[in-house]
Amino acid sequence: MAKKTYIEKLNNDKKLPKIVKLDEKAQKKFHAKTMIVSKPMDVYDIMKNVSKGKLITTNEIRKTLARKYNVDTACPLTTGIFVNISANASVELHDDMPYWRTLKTNGELNPKFPNAPEEQIALLENEGFEIITKGIKNKKYFVKDYDRHLV
Repeated sequence: MAKKTYIEKLNNDKKLPKIVKLDEKAQKKFHAKTMIVSKPMDVYDIMKNVSKGKLITTNEIRKTLARKYNVDTACPLTTGIFVNISANASVELHDDMPYWRTLKTNGELNPKFPNAPEEQIALLENEGFEIITKGIKNKKYFVKDYDRHLV
């Protein structure tokens, strides 16, 4: 069986979205009673609408999904996976979805993005964002003052 392309993964809803009522243990962990497990295209659509000069984090995407589906929170695991699928599908599609404007929750660049980190750094710097590096052996890259530019 051939490996699926990111475009195929993006368009595979797997019977999603699904609203989950959390058990007591999960409620304590997520500080929520209900959670959305969105579909990949939901995340893609949010990322596609981040305009030049603005940034979004995975956490902001989760908040947007929770509002859309009228639940307390969105699944952090699947949202993160769908962010990665969306970025890579965008490259496969050769479309103009600005995946590079999506950061991890703490303003960190996503090491799983296409041609990471060099391409994301170049694209963000081209839009006027300053990138800072932390660490020596395991370098991580962050957008300076990212929170001032959130959608």
